[in-house]
Amino acid sequence: MISVVHVITRLTLGGSSENTVSTIEALERAGYAGTLVVGPESEATTVADARRRGCRVVEVAWLARDVRPAHDVAAVLALVRLFRALRPPIVHTHTSKAGFVGRLAARLAGVPVVIHQPHGHIFYGYWSRARTGLFVALERLAARWTDALVALTPREVEEHVERGIGRPAQWAVVPSGVPTAALRAAAPSRAAARARLGLPADAFVVAGVGRLVPIKGFDLLVEALPALAARVPSAHALLIGDGEERAALEARAAALGVGARLRITGAVTDVGGVLAAADVLAAPSRNEGMGRVLVEAMAIGLPVVGTTVGGIPDVIVDGECGRLVAPDDAAALAGALADLGGDAALRAKLGAAAPPRAEAFSTDVAAAAMGSIYDGLVRARGLRR
Repeated sequence: MISVVHVITRLTLGGSSENTVSTIEALERAGYAGTLVVGPESEATTVADARRRGCRVVEVAWLARDVRPAHDVAAVLALVRLFRALRPPIVHTHTSKAGFVGRLAARLAGVPVVIHQPHGHIFYGYWSRARTGLFVALERLAARWTDALVALTPREVEEHVERGIGRPAQWAVVPSGVPTAALRAAAPSRAAARARLGLPADAFVVAGVGRLVPIKGFDLLVEALPALAARVPSAHALLIGDGEERAALEARAAALGVGARLRITGAVTDVGGVLAAADVLAAPSRNEGMGRVLVEAMAIGLPVVGTTVGGIPDVIVDGECGRLVAPDDAAALAGALADLGGDAALRAKLGAAAPPRAEAFSTDVAAAAMGSIYDGLVRARGLRR
């Protein structure tokens, strides 16, 4: 077994954390023994789940998502000490902040092989131009200390290389692997899922999944509800998740006269079991690395509607398994959803094409791709198993 230390600022419910843990599981089976370093902002339940799945988790104080120079220096020094103690041949960092801090520490500690996986990017939709420019400059610098850069989609590679982050030869694509077969096997019937949620059996249900934060664009789904309901009177929106925007979303729906059509579940661990209640999944994101939930929805036969940002167009084949709309356009979102809500044959056609498309992003595909990257680096560097 070759020892690998993975670094992420925090483990929480969400795509990047789940992708990280599933990657460690797959690599363990391929002969790479992983230790996962996290910061104290991690959610206890998510850390417990990672440990249950076999991850060796180590918490490092000062490792945090937000930029705090004094804490960040302390985190680098703590990681240097840890790397020197464990002497891993490979360090694999995940997400932007952990990527810079972890790669700097790996360089200072003399780690032979360094891999970085951004799980998306922060180039638009988050911060001011000046702050974004600073982070781009730091990513360019850190790419020089990196042996392999791993993107979720081809578009993510393009968006990094366009900004001078890494050389094309450094980049490889590994999707956020989704256990498609397991999701299908565990999914309840639509009727059962709706009964548990108290949703009308004959409703047209549009689901959204994720943190209720501005970048996910769920405010656009709420804004689209009146126009959608005008064309599809049975329309309801089901938001699966929680976050800082929850109260604002509920208040806006009430102000628009569609409060009774919006249901927010809060955070759930069985996303697939709730998602099964939907007719369509909407992902109106303003930025998205890949859109793992798109694949989860497609795996159980749901058509999907997403925006043309980040890696979403690499997942959705427009007109085949779903629809693509412009970002920040509630009218376009309402139109695409209404088209699906008013045409059962179209929903059935797109839904039938969704599971085969989802298989391109399965855990088996992701595990094989990541294993190939690791095996190539091991051979190139002459590391011993």
